[in-house]
Amino acid sequence: MDSNRPAPVGPHSIVAIPGLREPEQAMPSHTLARVKAKLRGLTGKAIADYAMIEAGDRVMVCLSGGKDSYTMLDMLLSLRRRAPVDFELIAVNLDQKQPGFPADVLPAYLERLGVPYLIVNEDTYSVVKRVIPGGKTMCGLCSRLRRGILYRTAAEIGATKIALGHHREDIVETLFLNMFFGGRLKAMPPKLVSDDARHVVIRPLAYCEEREIARYARGRQFPIIPCRLCGSQDNAQRKRIKAMLAEWEREDPGRTGRLFRSLKNVSASHLADPELFDFAGLKAR
Repeated sequence: MDSNRPAPVGPHSIVAIPGLREPEQAMPSHTLARVKAKLRGLTGKAIADYAMIEAGDRVMVCLSGGKDSYTMLDMLLSLRRRAPVDFELIAVNLDQKQPGFPADVLPAYLERLGVPYLIVNEDTYSVVKRVIPGGKTMCGLCSRLRRGILYRTAAEIGATKIALGHHREDIVETLFLNMFFGGRLKAMPPKLVSDDARHVVIRPLAYCEEREIARYARGRQFPIIPCRLCGSQDNAQRKRIKAMLAEWEREDPGRTGRLFRSLKNVSASHLADPELFDFAGLKAR
């Protein structure tokens, strides 16, 4: 990180340790190296395809303590060392005050790596438990609260990009969630601008398979922190979609990849949205 760049102005203080270094491998092996190279290549391609990171960017890396966000941070650290442009990485964790949350795990991990970080403390857990009736899915409200806090934090620390750890399967699952339960042909884009146009959200792992991310996380032995708020909600719609896609993948390996590629190969004239394509103007010649 550029030591001459001024610290962000705001109520939070970022813990910055000089000398960013690439994480050490917990289990050195040729297999782990191959998986890392594959994930790094796919992450780099997604960043290039969608112009996710530019020179001078301050990227707020949202670190939840799950396998995806740990892997995303690892890939960005590795790519930063080789990138043709200079950019900053700041890891941000939102401590939602879930019972039993090990608050010391992420600070210890990030300090060991020498990564500048910020822990944001907000008791969204109590809000969600109070508002959502027992047995109902909590993910929707939890996600909205978390998004608002992260947007606010990004503004306070001067972040130009907000990096989230969603992977290929997350994007495909979102496509089916919107179709089955929302009646919309809409997924989760690799890059978007927030509704108020103040923030750019990027998903560097958009091309990465969840299976490969899980393999890498096991090899690196990340200190995984499970989500105890919604992790046990077996009736969540996303879990149903995930199970459906897993069954499809068993029956026809590679189907999830083809579904994802279809999102990059859209023929508006062969859908049915008159606002997306001028059907009224179609005339025979």
